[in-house]
Amino acid sequence: MLMGLLVSGGVSAWSQDVPAGATNNAEADKAWRETFKAIQSPWPPAEWQQKPPTPEEQAKFYVPALEQGAAKAKEFYTKYPQHAKAEDARKAELMMLTMAVQRYNDTNAAPRLAELDKARVNDPKLSDDERFQLRADALQRLMNGLPQTKEEFVKALAELQKDFPKREEVYGLMLQVASQAEGDQARALVKQITDSPAPDEIKAKATGILNRLDALGKPVAIKYTALDGREVDLAALKGKVVLIDFWATWCAPCVAELPNVKAAYDKLHSQGFEVVAISFDESREALEKFVKERDMGWPQYFDGKGWQNKFADQFGINSIPTMWLVDKKGNLRDMNTRGELEEQVTKLLVE
Repeated sequence: MLMGLLVSGGVSAWSQDVPAGATNNAEADKAWRETFKAIQSPWPPAEWQQKPPTPEEQAKFYVPALEQGAAKAKEFYTKYPQHAKAEDARKAELMMLTMAVQRYNDTNAAPRLAELDKARVNDPKLSDDERFQLRADALQRLMNGLPQTKEEFVKALAELQKDFPKREEVYGLMLQVASQAEGDQARALVKQITDSPAPDEIKAKATGILNRLDALGKPVAIKYTALDGREVDLAALKGKVVLIDFWATWCAPCVAELPNVKAAYDKLHSQGFEVVAISFDESREALEKFVKERDMGWPQYFDGKGWQNKFADQFGINSIPTMWLVDKKGNLRDMNTRGELEEQVTKLLVE
């Protein structure tokens, strides 16, 4: 419920009651009690107890309450700026707008939230850390709105880097954007990172993204000793179609994709289809147990480093499952084979 979220945000002392002696304005006190009621979460529909709502249904139900509550809070502190509860009203407006935008992607609330952020950023009482966090939060909201907010986002990111060149978080955000971007935009962001004072770890990941961008249409350098001791060298598999499967046992979408991978492997392996897996697991025991239980006959790379494993860094892999297809000439042909694996493998086998 909304009020529970507001309390977790550090305003647990909120109350509709005004402390005795705090004000002599009965009209304002009454207005605060009305405002307090407006910023409470409405009880969710009873049918949600039987059938959980979709994200769209939640947004349709909660967004109007958040917008109306924020407006009521603003109305209160604007009319009664010296009231003992004016500051609580300001916090309520900010939190409700933030929730509407961040949780429900409410575009109606976004402009007002941007106004509040700008005013807060310019507050001379803020520390550098507080000011940075405010701007980073605003940048994250712009990022959530991509690609529609691309121009505004790129400008805000450049300004944040200029004003806080030593903050690692800036380069983490740039890396996150670069990993989701394509073509020239991704390359430009990677160059910014590698030419910057970013930590070596982030620079290495940026280089991995560049390697991934350059990989399509070329041989993929993957060579390892598998979990079961088999030696794997993609260069030695020319003449076969190979699926490179970046995955993990704890990744629900990866596990959901497994039946498709296994069906294609069982049907087409004898015709020259191979699977080379790169596991993002950190537990060797969990991986060995899973592979045995699911009868996965293909080799597994494992180093126990999770997202920091060797090939994740080498190719800038930041989400799984990631499934690449290599053709019989040994060149990477497709970087997104989910959903149509058997069909795509069959086409490559007859080339």
